[in-house]
Amino acid sequence: MKPKRKFEREFRIKVVEELLSKISTPAQIVRKYGISGGLLQNWKQQYAKGKYGNEPEEVEGLKERVRELERKLGQMTMDNDFLKAACQHLAKIPKKSVNLFSGQVQEQDDEEKSSGGAK
Repeated sequence: MKPKRKFEREFRIKVVEELLSKISTPAQIVRKYGISGGLLQNWKQQYAKGKYGNEPEEVEGLKERVRELERKLGQMTMDNDFLKAACQHLAKIPKKSVNLFSGQVQEQDDEEKSSGGAK
C-alpha cells in the first residue's frame, strides 16, 4: 500500500487556479500532477468555499452560510420545543405555599392564584 501523500496548500492553490483559468483541462492537470480527478474536484470545491485563505466564491460562500444558519435554527427549534414541554409539565404540578410563621404547607388552588393571594 502506498503511503498517503500530503500536498502543500500553495500547491493545491496553484493546481486549482490552473484549472479555473482553463489553461489546461482537468484530464491534463490530473496527468501532469499525478493526482486523481476526485481529489482535483475536492480541491476545487474547497477553493470555492474559501478554505485556502482566498476569498470564497459568492454562491459557495452563501450556500455554506445558509447551511450554518439552518443548523443553528434547527438547534434553537429543538431547544424551544424542550422549553415549551418543560413549561407545560411545570404548569400541571400543583403549587404549594409555605406560611413562614407557622411552617405549614398549603396547596394553592386556581382561585387563590388568580386573586393574587391578598384579600
